[in-house]
Amino acid sequence: MKKFSVVVEKDEDGYYVASVPELPGCFTQAKTLDELIERIKEAIELYLSVKSEEKEKKKEFIGIIEVTV
Repeated sequence: MKKFSVVVEKDEDGYYVASVPELPGCFTQAKTLDELIERIKEAIELYLSVKSEEKEKKKEFIGIIEVTV
């Protein structure tokens, strides 16, 4: 089992959106957080099954910062 960092946001329509910074292009959305967690787990499993054949380098997630401009 591997752990992944998941970024969760809420869009303007009220949907929760999850993305995995370590896995480019791995994201999903749902109406509830419980549903979102299940969906992102499925998305990660699918991503890993496809990408394991390609041996793509994984990015390391460092964190999220907020800047004011």
